[in-house]
Amino acid sequence: MAVCVCFALSSLLLLLSCGVAGGYPFRAPIDLDVTPRITMTTSGLLGCRRFQSSVVNYSTLLLEEDMGLLYVGARGAVFALNATDISDNTARTIEWEASEEQKQQCLSKGKDDKTECYNHIRFLQRFNSTHLYMCGTHAFKPLCAYIDEESFKVSSEFEEGREKCPYGPATGYTGLIVDQQMYTASQYEFQCSPDIRRNDPYPMVRTEEAPTRWFHEADFVGSALVRESEGSTTGDDDKIYYFFTEKSQEQTPYYSHIRVARVGRVCKGDRGGLLTLQKRWTSFLKATLVCSLPEYNLHFNVLRSIYTLPGHTPHDTLFYGVFSPEWKNVKISAVCRFSLSEVQRVFDGPYMENQDSGAEGSEYTGKVPDPRPGSCITDQLRSRGINSSTSLPDDMLNFVRRHPLMSQQVMSTEQRPLLFRRTTDYTQLVAHRVEGLDGQNYHLLFMGTDDGWLHRAVEVRGHLHIIEELQLFDQPQRVDSLVISHTQMSVYVGSPSGVVQLPLSTCNRYNSCYDCIFSRDPYCGWDGQDCLDITAQTDRSNLTQDVLYGNRGCDNELVQHRSRSIMVGDDVLLQCEISSNLATPVWTLDGSELQGYGLESGFRVGTDGLLVIESQPEQSGEYTCHALENGVRVAVVKYSVTVRLDMPHTPPPPVDQSQDHPYYPPPPPLTPLFHPSPPSSERPLPPSAPAPLPPTSELPPSAPAPPPPTSELLSPRSMEAMYLSLITILGGLCLVLTVVLLYLGFCLRGSHRGKYSLRAAAAAAASANHTDRKRKHRKQQQKRHSSSAHLDLKTISSHCNGKGICNGNGVSQQPGNGDTHKGGFLQIVPREGQPSPNKDPPPPAPPLPPPTQTPHTPLNQSECDLQDFPSPNGLSATLPSVLRRMHGNSYMLLRQSEAESSSPLCRSFTEELNTILEKRKHTQLLPKPNESSL
Repeated sequence: MAVCVCFALSSLLLLLSCGVAGGYPFRAPIDLDVTPRITMTTSGLLGCRRFQSSVVNYSTLLLEEDMGLLYVGARGAVFALNATDISDNTARTIEWEASEEQKQQCLSKGKDDKTECYNHIRFLQRFNSTHLYMCGTHAFKPLCAYIDEESFKVSSEFEEGREKCPYGPATGYTGLIVDQQMYTASQYEFQCSPDIRRNDPYPMVRTEEAPTRWFHEADFVGSALVRESEGSTTGDDDKIYYFFTEKSQEQTPYYSHIRVARVGRVCKGDRGGLLTLQKRWTSFLKATLVCSLPEYNLHFNVLRSIYTLPGHTPHDTLFYGVFSPEWKNVKISAVCRFSLSEVQRVFDGPYMENQDSGAEGSEYTGKVPDPRPGSCITDQLRSRGINSSTSLPDDMLNFVRRHPLMSQQVMSTEQRPLLFRRTTDYTQLVAHRVEGLDGQNYHLLFMGTDDGWLHRAVEVRGHLHIIEELQLFDQPQRVDSLVISHTQMSVYVGSPSGVVQLPLSTCNRYNSCYDCIFSRDPYCGWDGQDCLDITAQTDRSNLTQDVLYGNRGCDNELVQHRSRSIMVGDDVLLQCEISSNLATPVWTLDGSELQGYGLESGFRVGTDGLLVIESQPEQSGEYTCHALENGVRVAVVKYSVTVRLDMPHTPPPPVDQSQDHPYYPPPPPLTPLFHPSPPSSERPLPPSAPAPLPPTSELPPSAPAPPPPTSELLSPRSMEAMYLSLITILGGLCLVLTVVLLYLGFCLRGSHRGKYSLRAAAAAAASANHTDRKRKHRKQQQKRHSSSAHLDLKTISSHCNGKGICNGNGVSQQPGNGDTHKGGFLQIVPREGQPSPNKDPPPPAPPLPPPTQTPHTPLNQSECDLQDFPSPNGLSATLPSVLRRMHGNSYMLLRQSEAESSSPLCRSFTEELNTILEKRKHTQLLPKPNESSL
């Protein structure tokens, strides 16, 4: 098993690695990885109608073709919409919300109050001719009720629904009402195992759990009734088929999976056994569904959705399923088709050995009891007196109890997927039959994605051709349900935000015969002028259609003609709009196909058209854009391109270098058309000045006239060189600026926002007479303020840091703190200019900002002494106590404290600053500065 798992994982890694590089490591799925032919966004949808209300999660749809009604089950409400136009105002509503008490109980169980603690309608079907039956989760306490169809009201008391409906909105679930009997499959209770049940009428029948569990963490996605009793010659019973994904218990020699897709069945008339399997299914069997690419060991073993397409007879029934690999975060989808005859063949084959006994997965080779285990009651059994499942023998029932799984696997009809899509997760699928003009029946499929797209595809010879992909919603959301109406010719899409109605086909979208034929839409035919819906035409003799090949029935059509006249050296884009994603543009020049669209060829093909680069006279001619699709070339547009030579042959007038040319740089130096090659030993000198052009008469006869300098200057290559030069210069400037900013940030790292502080150790304890000296300095400083108010540069005392009481020795002492600090410091404090805290009138010049307050500094102790050492220029000679104006009203305050014994008059500004900066290594930076201080 470990070897198989390692092999599977290595295959997946190889698959993903190649997918990233641009493709999968095999060629066969190239035709399966289908590209939609047409892509339409929400703005391009035709015939689209929408229904929305105040509720969300429109996940349950029930179409009543005869009544012309579409019933919609949402969260907390049920709607009855007009199936012809769901957007009209005739919608009727039944509101069914969970009570606040029940929501609180749901929350107490630990459930999500945004999704689970509401009433989600999970079941809505017709019960009889007058009533519908619905069930809802009801905030983790399921309830069910009947709806009177005529009045559209709840016509009964709500009844217990825990045996009929799951508890949560996301639990896998499927249900049917067959002859007023309800068949459901889900994980019903909170911690119970999933099973299949028939609830009404009595007796209730369910699956067995011991000694062999019939389900292992099963997740149900759908169920279908097949009335095999109709036209049966053996008196066989009708059967109900269930489709699910469960945890695998068996192994095969080829691969091993954690999960695997299954199909199970029960007989409608099963009543359980008499003693053995009492109230348990006696007809339950299950088999494995295989959707894979076996030659590449790529298996899609998780079933996402299933749709049953009835045939002309019950044996012609087909099952279409959406599959994906079990690995998470791998967005791959595949569509496979299974026939009922293949399912019946497997159920009639050998059984798998009992897995719970510990035996390795193998086919059972022992004796099989008679009657055959898992069979329904037939005419042959009735002739033997077995008229009911309660009459079956115990040995047969014990065998079924231990061997519910079949040994053989149900293979898809083509032994491979009909469609393989990367980067797509299909969530829902529906299908129906359409008869084409050739008399054949074609299967048309609608597939919804997890991001709100709808793909419409037709099955042709074992492959799916996606006609178009439609974006249903502006915001991506999951497609939860799909229903097709043949009467209304519409498809209805349920989603979290609302319901969307779209026509089954929009043939008027195609404007030409080739578009109509290439679409391969079985609904569309070309009548010579328009693409029409064949179902609305009584006379189809003049219609043309080709679904099988998609390339026959059209003649040459008129092509648009356009003209272009350009100058030599110019670039020109010849546009060619092709709506089909499957078409490849092919360009021809004068009937010859253009080859090698390289850089040196002068042509380049893009999504917008053909780009002619630096056109030359020989590139004149008739350009034709063809759309190559399905092996047919269709001319889309023709261009008559004329490349004109420059008329003037005389040298252009000299450019006035004195004038400014803001948009064009000076022209580059001109180079003669013909010049001798320099010897190999000599290195050519760079031209120092523009050389004059030789007269036309001096040029050789075969030499064309040189292009004017303006054409060379404005050529794409010159402009590109200019742009590159500008970008290089700007990049260099940005780099220099970045280095400067990084250096500044490194220097100022860790500083305080709005304050830079360079601190050393504080001075020793202050003396008692400092208070008197401080007052004397304050009076002197006030006088100096009034005498030099016209200056922006002020002086303050160098003996105070503004946070404490300063003494004459330059020692700062914090009040209330026994710690004293000696030494000087430089403090830079950016602050806003504020009026002086003194009671005297403020001087005309900007006042000194008040000192910064700290928790240790009372407001009345924040003033500092000022030195009285006037200088010739009006500034204090004491340094460097300076207040500078920066950036408007922002200030920088430099303060220095020093010992009283040192006289500042004998030291210059530079010496004092050097002394301060020497002490920087003993200082501490406060965190993160403010930008204004910078």
